[in-house]
Amino acid sequence: MRETPAQVLVIGLGNPDRGDDGVGPLVANQLTGLLPADVEVISAHGDALSLISRSVGCDAVIYIDAAAPLTAPGRIHRVDLATSELPKDLAPASSHAFGLTEAIDLARALQQAPRDIIVYAIEGASFAGGAPMTAEVVAAAAEVAGRVAEEVERLRRVPGKSVVNA
Repeated sequence: MRETPAQVLVIGLGNPDRGDDGVGPLVANQLTGLLPADVEVISAHGDALSLISRSVGCDAVIYIDAAAPLTAPGRIHRVDLATSELPKDLAPASSHAFGLTEAIDLARALQQAPRDIIVYAIEGASFAGGAPMTAEVVAAAAEVAGRVAEEVERLRRVPGKSVVNA
């Protein structure tokens, strides 16, 4: 038996047609070619419940999402849910009552949550339909893409599932 690398999923959340809310999909797009081929990167918006089913069987998931404006557009928050909770005032912006925080809470309650969950929340300023993304958020997206690439490498070094040598 040998250990396989941890299975890591990266999910960029948000709606690209709503200004800074599109930062998650922007980061997901910027990760193209930066990660190992077995690391799945997806963009998602709308149905937060689908996040639970997407991460079943994964050892780790990294979410990238827009956050409520607290201090300055483009400010990056990294939250490791193994050691802390997502602060309620930082809760990523959602036009739905059931957002990322609720999806993670439900996955945990159903014992379907990955072992490791990391959230990168980027403070936004403009969430209106058709609005462009602010320059500070675009700049932060590039930085977060680099951080996520490093994070994926770190998480993959954590042993995944044992497999029998063939």
